[in-house]
Parts: sequence; C-alpha cells; structure tokens
Amino acid sequence: MGVTKRTKEILALLDEHYSTEYKCYLNHENAWQLLIATMLSAQCTDARVNLVTRDLFVKYKTIEDFANASLKELEEDIHSTGFYHNKAKNIIACARKLVEDYHGEVPNDVEALTNLPGVGRKTANVIRGNIFHEPSIVVDTHVKRISKKLGLTKEEDPVKIEYDLMKKLPKDHWILWNIQIITHGRGICTARNPQCDKCFLNHLCKEAQHS
Repeated sequence: MGVTKRTKEILALLDEHYSTEYKCYLNHENAWQLLIATMLSAQCTDARVNLVTRDLFVKYKTIEDFANASLKELEEDIHSTGFYHNKAKNIIACARKLVEDYHGEVPNDVEALTNLPGVGRKTANVIRGNIFHEPSIVVDTHVKRISKKLGLTKEEDPVKIEYDLMKKLPKDHWILWNIQIITHGRGICTARNPQCDKCFLNHLCKEAQHS
C-alpha cells in the first residue's frame, strides 16, 4: 500500500508545525543507558524517569554495575517509577545477558533485542531508531491513540498498529512519527481534553469529522 495523498498532507503539516529533528525525550549517553531508561519508562512519565536516571547512572556507572546490583537496593533506587519490583528484576537479568552474551554491548537486531529480559518491540524500536538510526516505528500511548483518531489504524494491539503504520507511512517518517505525535499528544491532542478547535489536523482527522 502506497502513501495516500491524505497521509502526505498530515506529514507535511506535522513537519511544518513541529521539528523534523530526531529527538529522544529520555536522557542518556549511550545505548545501555537508553535501554534501561526505556525499560523504566513503562507506565511512567519521561520526566520522572529522567529525574531517577540522573542519580542512577552516577551510582551504576557501567552495565556490569547493573548486572551485579542488589535487587532490593535497585528496587529502592527506581521505586518512584512504579512497577519497581518487576523493572528491577528485568534490568538486572537484561544487564547480565548483555554482559554474558554480548560483551556488554547492546545488539541492534530486533530479535536479539526482544530476547533480552523485559524488552518488547517498543523498547527494541526505541533503541534501533535512536541509537542505530534504523527506521523504526515506536508505538506508545500517544501514537496508538492519535493514529487511530487519524484513521491510520483500527487495531488495538501495538504490534499490529506498528505494521499498519509501516505500510502507510514513508520510511523517512517512521522515527519522526513518534517524536511529532508525542509533541502533538502532549500539547494539542491530549487524551483527556483534545483541543480539536486548535488542531491543524482537524480537517484530516477521521474522529473529528465524525464527532
């Protein structure tokens, strides 16, 4: 399926209103830091994760430090991100697998990434897009909600949404879609109170046209 005229118009308006620079909202200095930050971001705001990792990455300076971390201590360190028991367990297991199987390096292959404990497709695509600059679509809550509103998918499952968007968006906008839609979802098309009257995509939005 090619890119429709309507989709091209949506992308042109997003490019016009928002940056076309690749931007990651999670602070990191390398691949393993972004991997851990993304794992912490599940059910948690990026702002909160950045507050936590500011101290966390000073205390744990290497992936080996995380591999050798005490579960109880790490739980306390990441407590405020929520779901801390599961996250701490997965971070330690993931760090150990990276050290044992990949010499501490983060792989760029989707299959290898999703075989790491606690790493799903969303996290894998964050790494592939931001670290390795491989065209990837990250389906978070904003992307899921707004892609459906715009009529680019009818799916609920993030993996199916990802495949729908891969068919409907040109590759050069795969990474940008997530960055621009997050900005749009935080500023105009918020989950609780979408400001449809202020939205520059209103005339192209399937949901707005039916409301």
